[in-house]
Amino acid sequence: MFLQNLRAKVGARLNGDSEGGFTLIELLVVMLILGILAAIALPAFFNQKDKAGDAKAKEYAHSAQVAMETWATDHDGTYDGGDEEALIGIEPTLSSADFEVLEAEGQNYEIVVNSTTEGQTFSVVNAAGELSFPCTEAGEGGCPEVEGEGNWGG
Repeated sequence: MFLQNLRAKVGARLNGDSEGGFTLIELLVVMLILGILAAIALPAFFNQKDKAGDAKAKEYAHSAQVAMETWATDHDGTYDGGDEEALIGIEPTLSSADFEVLEAEGQNYEIVVNSTTEGQTFSVVNAAGELSFPCTEAGEGGCPEVEGEGNWGG
């Protein structure tokens, strides 16, 4: 019934008939509907923004991993000396990443990349050839919970 009245009034206005306009109640109902739709959409939007920041951090983590492997290939299979500066020299796109090489010795390395999502980090850990991909806030944003821990799976 409401939609038919609304449609009739919009049609009358478009035809140039001398319709007085919408009532205050009709305008309030439309504003209420728009408010409800906004309340539903905004939380979903903010969650997507966090996931996008996490996806960018994962991309940087993978780029740093590839750069570290390139470093090892060029240095007789060892990760010694593969610090942030060395990785940026191999992969210049890492210059805009917020990352840190925590360990790069022998056959082991650990790279941690900070996401734009507060408190979220994504890591690549190589312990003698065994790779793992931990993240800090399990179950949040782009850090799925796997067996009780955050693991982004590389």
